Amino acid sequence: MIFRILFLWGISFMSFAAEPPVAIGIHGGAGTIERDAMSAELEATYLEFLDYAITAGYEQLSRGEPGLAVVVNVIQLMEDSPLFNAGHGAVYTWDGTHELDASIMHGAKRDAGAVAGISTVKSPIALARAVMERSPHVMLAGSGAEAFALEQGFEVMPPEYFATERRREALKAFKANEQAGLQPEADHKFGTVGVVVMDATGHLVAGTSTGGMTGKRWGRIGDSPIIGAGTYADDRSCAVSATGHGEYFIRHTVARDICARMQFGGTTLLDAADQVVKGELVEAGGEGGVIAVDSTGEVVLIFNTSGMYRASINARGQKTVGIYGDS
Repeated sequence: MIFRILFLWGISFMSFAAEPPVAIGIHGGAGTIERDAMSAELEATYLEFLDYAITAGYEQLSRGEPGLAVVVNVIQLMEDSPLFNAGHGAVYTWDGTHELDASIMHGAKRDAGAVAGISTVKSPIALARAVMERSPHVMLAGSGAEAFALEQGFEVMPPEYFATERRREALKAFKANEQAGLQPEADHKFGTVGVVVMDATGHLVAGTSTGGMTGKRWGRIGDSPIIGAGTYADDRSCAVSATGHGEYFIRHTVARDICARMQFGGTTLLDAADQVVKGELVEAGGEGGVIAVDSTGEVVLIFNTSGMYRASINARGQKTVGIYGDS
């Protein structure tokens, strides 16, 4: 029971720090996440998964695996889980399809890759990495991205792979509310997954993957595949992955803004993230959160909503896992 309470409140507990130091943060989406609205069983399932994923990523980093590989590996765990809005378990568009987005960035030379509006690739984050490493471009979208995936040997997945009953019911509820002139369910735009790391070489990497917004139309694309909005990494400052109402994160270039405040203003990671997420975004009416890591291995998990699925292990080996409350 005590162990579970520690998880619920996101209280840190000590682990063994790696040598050389490494750090990792993950998120599974921010939004209106209330204790009263979640069963004890589902809550325990989320906490168990978050702990498993953060531990797996930290162990890979501790063995000296490069940050790019770890970010992709951990995000793929989340893309494969129906708990999150990415890959298997992605939300439905208005037309009952799936349109997936992802991006990844390495902080050494600011190399980046992204994909948007894809519907046949099992792991969008793996394809985003392929765009970065095997093409001259940063972002590919739609049918072009899928043609590139085929050329690169990616497996084509049927629509049924991404489908879950939970997301199908969410679309039905979304449509019913809209047609009745009611506000949509609060979480229709949340659930993105992301990972940030500092690897054993000191490099910073960030990645983000999402199914977008429930009921989205007209090929809508949010912040997740947009470098500087939903994902950014720069060894000179920090690595950031965002989750929330993407339109606001795009307008305010949230991920890049946090890094720029550190690089050019000398602001700490915590202060920079706080100023943007709880200052700029709140004033604009934007909801969501970020995870971020700096070049010292400090990890920040910050959000302006009632909860964010999150976990971290910093360079001192301190682990945090949480869902509710403030960070």
